[in-house]
Amino acid sequence: MAKIYTDKDADLGVFKGKTLAVLGFGSQGHAHALNLKESGAKVIIGLYPGSKSRDVAKKLGFEVYDTAEAVKRADVIMVGLPDTKQPAAYKKDIEPNLTKGKTLLFSHGFSIHYKTIVPPKDVNVIMVAPKGPGHIVRRQFTEGKGVPALIAVYQNPGKDAKKIALAWAKGVGGTRAGVIETDFKEETETDLFGEQTVLCGGCSALVQAGFETLVEAGYSPEMAYFECLHELKLIVDLMNEAGIAGMRFSISETAKWGDVSVGPKIIDAGVKKRMKAALKDIQNGKFAKGWIKEYEGGYKTYNKLLKDGEKHPIEKTGAKLRALMPWIKKRDIKGQQASYS
Repeated sequence: MAKIYTDKDADLGVFKGKTLAVLGFGSQGHAHALNLKESGAKVIIGLYPGSKSRDVAKKLGFEVYDTAEAVKRADVIMVGLPDTKQPAAYKKDIEPNLTKGKTLLFSHGFSIHYKTIVPPKDVNVIMVAPKGPGHIVRRQFTEGKGVPALIAVYQNPGKDAKKIALAWAKGVGGTRAGVIETDFKEETETDLFGEQTVLCGGCSALVQAGFETLVEAGYSPEMAYFECLHELKLIVDLMNEAGIAGMRFSISETAKWGDVSVGPKIIDAGVKKRMKAALKDIQNGKFAKGWIKEYEGGYKTYNKLLKDGEKHPIEKTGAKLRALMPWIKKRDIKGQQASYS
């Protein structure tokens, strides 16, 4: 079993007299910056000149600089930009201002693992990756709790990289919940695999296929929505709280029998075979190359597939039914834009 690091294993004193820069003020960036600031660290924000996030960060009490200037001023630099945008920002603003003894920090290993960024040998390169979205990292921290996090060390010329990673994890609340050490390869490959085959890709496709099967068989879209999407949260919450066996303990015998006897016929050996193929594409860099090419081509296929998804009949049915459920938090995806800049 991996060692789990907690508050007692990390020392925020590591940041005494140091300046921490967060580049980008998106989901993770704003949470890390606010939590570290409230943990007593000196935090500045680095953004490109026209960024809409500048006013937001200033209103929250941060000193905001152009990205290059923030890198110059900081001892530890978090690269909180989307994976595909990191290489250009690195070449233009980060690399020219990296000097010996600084630390580069990532919240995901993509750019380092796939070598779209190759840092100089005289800087520490570390990762602190909370296992939850930024708004949860922030909310848990304000409630005196924390989100579990992963740390990793890729380069350690200063011989203090792990201490810095643990201090950052403590500053964002991770050590309150527990921190596990991994490496850039393991974090990147498992994270991409989970997103593609289970959490996002697998789950979305499963829900849509179930909905389509019921509607095509003549059942109402409303019933199909309730059975294939709405109730999924209840089951996932039970799994989250008590594991798969715990979830089964809480459902009816009929549901349990359907689970163990029919489930493996749906998600069968063929699915696992295709999961292995997806994992291979992650491991050999094929997925990363394709994703970078998609970005360089202006996101054409990406945008088309997302738009197609928004037109799926489950979305119209869901919007209508969610309007009847005031207790469900509503999100307007049209008006919602993540600010990563």
